[in-house]
Amino acid sequence: MRIGVLTGGGDCPGLNAVIRGIVRKGVKEYGHEFVGFRDGWKGPLENYTMPLTLESTRGILPKGGTILGSSRTNPFKIENGVERIKQSLADQGIDALIAIGGEDTLGVATKLDALGVKVIGVPKTIDNDLNNTDYTFGFDTSVNIAMEAIDRLHTTAESHHRLLIVEVMGRHAGWIALHSGIAGGATCILIPEIKFSLDKVCEWVESRYKDGFAPIIVVAEGAIPQDGDMVTKDAKLDAFGHVKLSGIGDWLSEKIEERTGHEARTTILGHIQRGGTPTAFDRVLATRFGLQAITAASEGDWGKMVALHGTDIVRVPLATATEKLKTVPLERYKETEIFFG
Repeated sequence: MRIGVLTGGGDCPGLNAVIRGIVRKGVKEYGHEFVGFRDGWKGPLENYTMPLTLESTRGILPKGGTILGSSRTNPFKIENGVERIKQSLADQGIDALIAIGGEDTLGVATKLDALGVKVIGVPKTIDNDLNNTDYTFGFDTSVNIAMEAIDRLHTTAESHHRLLIVEVMGRHAGWIALHSGIAGGATCILIPEIKFSLDKVCEWVESRYKDGFAPIIVVAEGAIPQDGDMVTKDAKLDAFGHVKLSGIGDWLSEKIEERTGHEARTTILGHIQRGGTPTAFDRVLATRFGLQAITAASEGDWGKMVALHGTDIVRVPLATATEKLKTVPLERYKETEIFFG
């Protein structure tokens, strides 16, 4: 078979490991040929490709980002987008497509599968919010980056007796905030799933100062105060209808200073969480996803996504990945509150 591969959405540590696994097993065990589509769905829309061979995928395992490039292009928002993709696949002699991405990328893949395109999905997001897989690669790397930042901020917070707020990624799901906050010994953790009380946050801050320590607050970018709304950068939407989030950390800093009189500073980790080399866990998980994805394609098991269930890589219906968002359960958050304040 001749198989197309693309990576869509935000870049993520581990993408290159998936590509490497797909190509290595696909060529050596099944004798397939591979075409890499550049820059997400923009590639098949514009017939923009690069060769994927054993030679071109050597040495990419530890590299962050994606050698294929990425974008947030939505072909269903472009005139004749689906027809253009089908034509590109025909022009390139592509028999099937492996799409590596998150909610938006796999949402497009699911629609194309329903329209007759042979598709296999691989779940990718640092937010860990895709349904029907226990973990997505990239998440572990992001948590470790955030944890290291929190560790470093503890020392400067203690030196200056200053409240520090760490804003991490997480639009609708607080997995990064929860895990990095627990690992980093945060004073409190604020996530999108549960609206937070500013009064309660100030109580936790005062409690930490009373014990002689400088507070560290970890807040997901999508966290919402009880009497407010999500803080956004502007009203612009991307191709998938997402608003740009920014500012909850600065908002929180200002409000806490007003109420407590304690000096506060905000650190926004932003794209640092997505960049750089993947952790060992993410390299292994991404590699296993790639190996199982090409096996599924070789067996003609179309419309499936590879997923982690426990320690096993299984296949699930592609549509289940985006049926709902995998958010932090209330009980998982509640068990951490014993450490707040």
